[in-house]
Amino acid sequence: MDLLAQAEGTGRTLTMVLFLLTVAVTIAITIWGHRYTRTATDFHSGGRGFSAWQNGFAIASDYMSAASFLGIAGTIALFGYDGFLYSIGFLVAWLVALLLVAEMLRNTGRFTMADVLSFRMRQRPVRTAAAVSTLSVSIFYLLAQMVGAGALIALLLGIKEGETYLGMDAATAKIAGIILVGLIMTLYVALGGMKGNTWVQIFQAMVLVGGALVLTLMVLGQYGFNVSDLLGDAASASGQGAAFLEPGLRYGVEVPGDAVQTMWNKLDLVSLGLALVLGTAGLPHVLIRFYTVPDARVARKSINWGIGLIGAFYLMTLVLGFGAAAIVGVDAITAQNPAGNTAAPQLAEVVGGDAGGSTLGAVMLAVIASAAFAAILSTVSGLVIASSSSLAHDLYNSVFRHGKATEREEVGVAKLASIGIGIVAIVLAIFAQNLNVAFLVGLAFAVAASANLPTLLLSLFWKRFNTNGALWGIYGGLIASLALVVFSPVFSGAETSLLTGVDIAWFPMSNPGLVSIPLGLICAVVGTLMSDESRTDRFATLQVRALTGAGSERATSH
Repeated sequence: MDLLAQAEGTGRTLTMVLFLLTVAVTIAITIWGHRYTRTATDFHSGGRGFSAWQNGFAIASDYMSAASFLGIAGTIALFGYDGFLYSIGFLVAWLVALLLVAEMLRNTGRFTMADVLSFRMRQRPVRTAAAVSTLSVSIFYLLAQMVGAGALIALLLGIKEGETYLGMDAATAKIAGIILVGLIMTLYVALGGMKGNTWVQIFQAMVLVGGALVLTLMVLGQYGFNVSDLLGDAASASGQGAAFLEPGLRYGVEVPGDAVQTMWNKLDLVSLGLALVLGTAGLPHVLIRFYTVPDARVARKSINWGIGLIGAFYLMTLVLGFGAAAIVGVDAITAQNPAGNTAAPQLAEVVGGDAGGSTLGAVMLAVIASAAFAAILSTVSGLVIASSSSLAHDLYNSVFRHGKATEREEVGVAKLASIGIGIVAIVLAIFAQNLNVAFLVGLAFAVAASANLPTLLLSLFWKRFNTNGALWGIYGGLIASLALVVFSPVFSGAETSLLTGVDIAWFPMSNPGLVSIPLGLICAVVGTLMSDESRTDRFATLQVRALTGAGSERATSH
C-alpha cells in the first residue's frame, strides 16, 4: 500500500508540475504577443500575418479539444467501431469548410462571420442576429470544455470519494479547475489578443499531438506494431467479441421486435453525422481563423495543414481507444469513469508502468494529463476570442456606434467583453457540473449547422437572398435546434436525461440536426421570398470579391 500511495503521490506531483510548466510557457507567449497587439486588426485577426502551417496548427489546436482527445478515445474503448464514427464526422467536416467556406470567407469578411452576412444587407439587425448565434454556439461549447476541465482535474489528480489533495476534496477540485481554466483563458485573450492566442495554440497543438504520438508508439510497440493483434485483443477483452469491431453497439442499435425504435436509432445516427459534418463550417471560433492569414490561398493551405494534423490525431485516438480496451480493460475504465473519459490517462499509466515501472507510469500519466489540459485551454481561449470579437466588432461598433468607434475603443471593449465572458462561463460551468458534456458539444454543432451555415452559404451564393432571409434563417435555425433538444430524451423522459422525474419528451432523437438544419434552411428561403428587398449590385460586388479576392484586406502586420 505504501508503494502504491507513493506512486500516486509521484503521479500527482508530476501532473501538477507539467501542467504549471505548460501554463507558464503559454503565459510567457501571451505577454510576448501583447507587445505586438496595437490595432483592432492585431487583436481580432493577429495582423493577418500568419503562414499556412502556423494557422493550420492553430486550427488543429482549436478543434482538437479535450472532448476529442479524452472523449473519443474513451468512446472507442467502450464501444469499439462506433466510437470512431465521431472521428470520421469531425474529419470529413473539414472538406465542407475547405470547398465551400474558407477562401470566400477570407476574401469577403474582415473580423467576424457577420462581416460576410451583412455585406449586402441591413447592418444592424443582421449583425445583432449573428452576434446572438455566435454567443449561443460559443457558450454551449465553452460550457462543455469548462465542465470537462473541472472533472478532469479531480480525476487525474486521483481524488477519490472521501479523500483530499492539497486540502481539496473532489467537489472542491472541480470548482477550482473551472475557475483556474476560466482565469487563464481570460488572461490569454484580454492580454494577447489573436496574435498571442494563436502562438499559444500552436504550442498547445504541439504538446497535444506530441503526447498522443508518444503514447501511440508505446502502445503499438507492445504489439510489435501489429495492429491486427491489437484489435483482436481489444475485441476479446471487451466481452463483445467480433461485434466490438462492427457497427451497432452504440449508434443505430437494432431493437428486436421494435422496428420503429430501430428506425429512430438509425436516424439519430444520421442526425449526429449531419450536425458534425455541417456544424464545423459554422463554428465561430473556426471561421475567424480564416481571417488571420494574408489571403485566400494561404487560408486554403492552412486548412490542408489542419486536415493533416487532425487526421493523424484521430488515427492516434483509434490506437489509444482500442489500446485502452485491450490493455486496461473495459471494467477498469468504467470503474474510474462510466463515460470512459479517463481511458487515455489510464492507458498511459499502465503502458508506462509496463515499460519502466511505477515512475515511468506516473510520468506518462502526467504527460497525457498536461496534453489534455493544453487541449482545454486552447479550445476555450479560441471560443472566448470569437465571442469577444463579435460583441466588440458587431454589436458595439457596428450596431451601437454605427461604425464610428475608434480602433482603440473597439479593442478596449473586446478586452472587457473577454473578461465578462470568462466570468459568465465560470459561473455557469460551476452550476452546470452535472450536465452531459457530449450533449453540450453536440448541441453547439447542431446550432452552428442550423443557424450559421445555411445563412452563410445563401449569402455567398444566392442573388435573391436578403436581410429578412438572414434573420429568419439565423433565428429559425437557433430556435428549432434548441427547442427540439428541450423536447428530446436528452432533456427529459429517460434514465440518462438532464431532468429526472420529468417527461416532456416527444422528439425521439438525441441530436436535432436532421430536422433543425433543413428547418433553418427553409426559414431562410421563406423569409427571403416574403421580402421585396433586393441588392443585386452588392451581390455582384460580393461575388467578385469572394472569387477573386479583389478589394479584400491583405496582411497589415507581421
